[in-house]
Amino acid sequence: MAPPEHVTKAIELVCKDPTRRDYALKACGDFGRALQFLHPDLQADEELVRRACSQDGWSLQFAAQELKNDPEIVLLASTQNFRALQFASAELLSDRSLMLRAVSAEGRCLEYLSEELRADREIVLAAVGQCGTALRSASEELRQDREVALCAVRQSGLALRYASEQLRGDKEVALAALEQSAGALPFVD
Repeated sequence: MAPPEHVTKAIELVCKDPTRRDYALKACGDFGRALQFLHPDLQADEELVRRACSQDGWSLQFAAQELKNDPEIVLLASTQNFRALQFASAELLSDRSLMLRAVSAEGRCLEYLSEELRADREIVLAAVGQCGTALRSASEELRQDREVALCAVRQSGLALRYASEQLRGDKEVALAALEQSAGALPFVD
């Protein structure tokens, strides 16, 4: 199956001359991953990388290393596509305040955080409050925390699947999950 026309056009545009910034701005605005075809100098252009990451967060992987270490660019990319966090530096993934902002905007970012932050109650509550099923990435201890589980199942009843066995049998937690989604029934103990 051929790629969509806008993708083909973006790639053709940057392949004409991967050093032209005007071509790059247009192409990355239409298809962020066109960043991969650009000259390394343009992959280090902050405005261009921001444009690419706001169109497709996955584009972060093609940015120059110094921009992969830029907290605001990483936050922009992860908000657009939470999986972009895998391209961020370990230092940024351990930055508590930045990662709190990331999980507040996109709870599934929790998956890419350090073990220490996945055991941080405030961060996990923010993550499951935004995306209940992010509970699956929380530490074992927090998956056993009643308040965390309630927050998660109130956002997504299906998060009950990731709560501890004991909490799946807790009447209040189970009812909250079922009120949110009848699909939680198979996970009630």
